[in-house]
Amino acid sequence: MDAYINGISYYLPKQVLDNDALNKVFPEWSADKISSKTGIFERRISAPDEFSSDMAVKASELLFAEYNIDRKSIDFVLLCTQSPDYLLPTTACLVQDQLNIPTTAGALDFNLGCSGYIYGLSLAKGLIKADVAKNILLITSETYTKVINAKDKGNRTLFGDAASATLITTANGICKIEDFVLGTDGKGAGNLMVKNGGTRKRAGSGIDQSDETGWIKNDDNLYMNGSEIFSFTSKAVPEMVNQILSKSDLLLEDIDLFIFHQANQFMLNHIRKKIGIDENKFFFYLNKCGNTVSSTIPIALKEAIEAKVIKKNQTVLLAGFGVGYSWGANIIKF
Repeated sequence: MDAYINGISYYLPKQVLDNDALNKVFPEWSADKISSKTGIFERRISAPDEFSSDMAVKASELLFAEYNIDRKSIDFVLLCTQSPDYLLPTTACLVQDQLNIPTTAGALDFNLGCSGYIYGLSLAKGLIKADVAKNILLITSETYTKVINAKDKGNRTLFGDAASATLITTANGICKIEDFVLGTDGKGAGNLMVKNGGTRKRAGSGIDQSDETGWIKNDDNLYMNGSEIFSFTSKAVPEMVNQILSKSDLLLEDIDLFIFHQANQFMLNHIRKKIGIDENKFFFYLNKCGNTVSSTIPIALKEAIEAKVIKKNQTVLLAGFGVGYSWGANIIKF
């Protein structure tokens, strides 16, 4: 049984954090400097009383309304988040109840970051192939800004909050989900981490660490070693692209559009040039929302479809990479 994407919607919180506001907090970084390096002009911040389940519900309601989907037809909920409402129960169970999806539906969370949407598509396709489900609601919802330290200008510049909802079914739809390649290297786990908050190290024990250059980190907050992440990405992503092309019996020139995890413009351009992808085939969409982790690919895919950048009978390569280290690529055909 084949699997198809039949709809994508996304939700962005109302609060906007633009580069001018960041410049007031960090005068050494001008608004122009931020945008020229990252490609980001503004990012959205979840409200104090708005959490991953809330945003997941809002994105799903938008999906149901936009594509006239009967929620009673949903027989599985997959929710990707690294910022769950609670340690337990699983956030997907809360969302199932709030959306009034039938109790006969399965529901689970999976904890992945920037590769999460690709992994979610692979899980959804697997459930369909195994005849476990026929109408799957794949949600990505992340509130990274709630764990970013106010003094952390690097991460505050990059990350925003968002949620997406995708309907994956057995019925022929927008595009067909084809081959995958996935990868993991846990040796890099410490380079992108919130150290405190699980059962090994409880939240609340972190203290701000700084030196003569300023703030460094707090173990209660998000930490990212930018240079190590850049090195990992520069090596892993070109290899991953070659692997998915080989597995799918395709050449680079056979791909009509590349949609990568929208980390930041500098990194994406570096990878694009290293792989040899034509700029006209490489899609960017992060200027109005920033790096929204697992939601960047579905947001960019939705925008590319809406802008008619993708046409019928075209082939698109999706690629996610980051925290874990974890990475994945997928071919979809329109």
